[in-house]
Amino acid sequence: MSVKTAEASDRTSEADTHGRPAVEMRRRGACPALAAPMPTGDGLLVRLRPAGGALTLPQFADLARSAAAHGNGILEITARGNLQIRGLRSETVGQLAADIEAAGIVVPDGPAIEISPLHGIDPEELSDPSAMEMTLRRTLHHLIASPRLAPKLSLLIDGGGAFGLSALSADIRVVAQFDANWLVSINGDGETATPVAVGPAEVAISAVGEILSLLAALGQGRRTRDIDPALLRAHFPAMNGIQFTPSRTTGMPLSGLHRLADGKTVLGFRPEFGQMRVPNLTALLDLAEIHGTTAIRLAPGRGFFLIGLPADTVPAMQIAAARLGFSAQPGEDSEHIAACAGAGACGSAFYETRTLARRLIAAAPALFDGSLTLHLSGCAKGCAHARPALTLTGSAEGYDLILNGLAADHPDERIAGGRIDFAIERLARAIEDNRDAGESTAACLTRLGTTGVSKALRQE
Repeated sequence: MSVKTAEASDRTSEADTHGRPAVEMRRRGACPALAAPMPTGDGLLVRLRPAGGALTLPQFADLARSAAAHGNGILEITARGNLQIRGLRSETVGQLAADIEAAGIVVPDGPAIEISPLHGIDPEELSDPSAMEMTLRRTLHHLIASPRLAPKLSLLIDGGGAFGLSALSADIRVVAQFDANWLVSINGDGETATPVAVGPAEVAISAVGEILSLLAALGQGRRTRDIDPALLRAHFPAMNGIQFTPSRTTGMPLSGLHRLADGKTVLGFRPEFGQMRVPNLTALLDLAEIHGTTAIRLAPGRGFFLIGLPADTVPAMQIAAARLGFSAQPGEDSEHIAACAGAGACGSAFYETRTLARRLIAAAPALFDGSLTLHLSGCAKGCAHARPALTLTGSAEGYDLILNGLAADHPDERIAGGRIDFAIERLARAIEDNRDAGESTAACLTRLGTTGVSKALRQE
């Protein structure tokens, strides 16, 4: 597995939030694969997706040991269920790649293709997304490997079942239908994506190839949102007549015990705020092996499933997981917080995101009714969450509060560093005092608006 890095002279076009030289790979839209690790505040970062999102226990343990040996010992699971390894150096990336190959972990070339996490296990699955992925990769190999495709082009194959991917937005979606057909749609999630083709596997694969060809022809780095609607209709003249039922999110929590339709159990885990340190991970994996786990599946939502645990071992695993910094129970407040690595793990961050998150959970319970995501971003890059949210962005002066936006958006309020606890408590009090019966936190904040929130924050 070869690893190549770009020349530094190609990467010094801007400055980061601390005034240091920045790099091309830090721009949103870049993807820090093994062949192109991303410089961050704590060294190089590599993001990888094992084939099918599946790992054996020994493979995950080997990967953890390699992350400790060649990085800073911090691993993360992203919102899309991919693995990130932090704190690498230019001379250790190749050693990590060699360890991954030696462990038998297959990381396919080209853009990651996300598939349903319980593929081949869930009896409610409509069709096998792993078989579709293999066929698609084999048939469209040259297109998928094209350097003209955007590095972060997102493709997913949703086989349905208990843990479908309807909540995930993607450039290209291939979704199993009840009649053994596949629906191909672009630019959105299960409800918002635009359908372009439906039919058996060969029809769906042909449609994906057509879309990839369009993107390559449009120019390097283009996404499906850039395709002109008239051009799209010219290539897919039957798209307006497609009959389908939009996939709606089920809201099923990842964490906790889940019984499948055939009676088998899987146990879902979320590392606290998506981040785990090697000693805690290896301890969890050791316990999982003792209790009979046979496999691991990475999952959207910053977590993973343990497969094969006997039901009577689940309580002990849940207790041990909590002690090691993993949530294995549904409904915890941390599920509603998207936090980046933060100061101490990333040199670009202005505050310790996870420390603040724990304080906010204790001090502002009104924020965590599940109606919104609280995004704690150490700097304006917003690495942890790419969608609008209630956002606190770190800056040299303190914190920027954005009521419903991205980390780099203009703030609705600026908060001095020493006043953050006071400000959040005031915000939570304003929600509690003003929320109507049955009204969610998100709806209350929208109704209060910038003026109401600013007034609450300025009260002494």
